[in-house]
Amino acid sequence: MARPIRRGITVAATAAALLAPAAAHADAPPPGTVVATATLPDIPLGTFSNALLPGSVADDRGVDLGGIGSDLYPAGRPGEFWTVTDRGPNGQIKMDGDNRRTFPVPGFDPAIVKVRVHGKRLDVIKALPITTAHGKPVTGLSNQPVRDETPYDYNATAKLDFNPNGLDTEGVVPAHDGTFWLVDEYGPSLVHVSAKGRVLARYVPKGLALTGTDYPVVEALPSIFLTRKGNRGFEGLTPLPGGDLVIALQSPLLNPSKAVGNASRTTRLLRFSPRLNKVTAEYAYRFDPVNVVDPSATDTSDLKISALAAIGPETLLVQERTDNAFRLHRVTLTRSANILGTPWDAPATTPSLEALPDPAAAGVPVLPKRLAIDFTKVAGAPKKVEGIAVLNPWTIAVINDNDFGMTDGPAAFDTNGRLVDSGVQTTLVTIHLTTPLH
Repeated sequence: MARPIRRGITVAATAAALLAPAAAHADAPPPGTVVATATLPDIPLGTFSNALLPGSVADDRGVDLGGIGSDLYPAGRPGEFWTVTDRGPNGQIKMDGDNRRTFPVPGFDPAIVKVRVHGKRLDVIKALPITTAHGKPVTGLSNQPVRDETPYDYNATAKLDFNPNGLDTEGVVPAHDGTFWLVDEYGPSLVHVSAKGRVLARYVPKGLALTGTDYPVVEALPSIFLTRKGNRGFEGLTPLPGGDLVIALQSPLLNPSKAVGNASRTTRLLRFSPRLNKVTAEYAYRFDPVNVVDPSATDTSDLKISALAAIGPETLLVQERTDNAFRLHRVTLTRSANILGTPWDAPATTPSLEALPDPAAAGVPVLPKRLAIDFTKVAGAPKKVEGIAVLNPWTIAVINDNDFGMTDGPAAFDTNGRLVDSGVQTTLVTIHLTTPLH
């Protein structure tokens, strides 16, 4: 299996401590300053998609390319980055008392996108469509009835077909041999694709029983991840210097119920070895209270992880966010914190890990963490950040997910079925830190 490259600072980083930011008081300097902002220009989604897979999009309904901010990874040359789209334009419309998931451009195929910062503009310089073993689009459509949301057309009046090949991609890591590792929210799954974007293998939880795919599916992840919350599967992905991959579950599992999962502040990380082709560790990660992460928020279920970045052999930056604010914590992976194969990894355990009001007090080895950067105090930091990249000890780049300019509700499209754009643009922001990462 391919061995992933190291992310930016990891080549030089050691286990040395990450200096804490200045104390929060009126006279304290901000933890960082925005020094550059690059914006993706309007690119019609049909033009983009059909250049990669001719005829894949018959009507883009006025949607532009977006959603590429689902992750961010340095591409080697200064100012160049790998990004990845999610499943494509999608929204929700309430019909007959239920929220229906809409896919206004069902032919859209998720893509790995290489971008370059050119002054205030973000240029697309390469794009790879993600395809099946035989080169067909995987699409971003839901996989399985009951387990996944039923897909509907743009105005939620007609059902679309499920597609077992569909991927809601959210993380990207290039490997030394030119292949890529991705994570997906549906399975949730870890996906290995070729240098041309063809799926080589999709690693899913044991017991998922996903059939009908045009690529190999390997049930290699803990079965407890079958209880992932809808639209809150895997999001963060980063390689460690030794070659292992660390995967973050966006939100707590619905374990054993939706009510428990929505109220929980405990999510999970996985460690996967591409060399051994298996999960080697699982960790409990504890969010801060939601109003600490985002002073304007009150709903615990708004807490999410969307990005990870390794800064040492066993050390990560872990993002905690809502749609309006985010902070980064320094987290150390320890052997003693591994819960793989323990009762906390078993669906039958009562109370579940997610149900514990204080996991550490109950004897669960929760990962130690320390606040590194509070971006609520950085003027100009974008909202809904889903990708971070450490460029050097003084510099971090972040990118937002603009949701393809879509909003929820029937007003997302006009009477002609054309998008009423939200006006939110994809922006890559470079931030100079007050205190260096070392």
